[in-house]
Amino acid sequence: MTAQDLPAINAALNAATAVLLVAGYVAIRRGNARLHMRLMSAAFGLSIAFLGCYLAHKFLVGPKRFPGHGWVRPVYFAVLLTHTVLAAVNLPLIFRALWLVWVGRFEAHRRLARWAWPIWMYVSVTGVAVYLMLYRMGF
Repeated sequence: MTAQDLPAINAALNAATAVLLVAGYVAIRRGNARLHMRLMSAAFGLSIAFLGCYLAHKFLVGPKRFPGHGWVRPVYFAVLLTHTVLAAVNLPLIFRALWLVWVGRFEAHRRLARWAWPIWMYVSVTGVAVYLMLYRMGF
């Protein structure tokens, strides 16, 4: 594995996080709090791994310029901007949601998760989209 492999690894981590988020949602809707906790903890772990790999890639390789032109360029930057802003916004929400569970404030956790979960899902899915547009679509 080289630093050049990290974007693909990051996309896989984002995709796996999205799958775990859906599974965690289904688990809690079915009343399985223990499975929900395990799945959401795994999603959090993958998100932390993503952050480490992302920072390592930026440190080792640096930024990659978007090669596309025309109509796809503003689409790419709109997705990238919303992805980046919501990722920054969601990180403290996720930490707060975890803390609320840790201290046993489950109702407050549930209220916060109604905002944090869809943002986290969006960030995970758009992370894969950014990777595809930047590295695989050949713009």
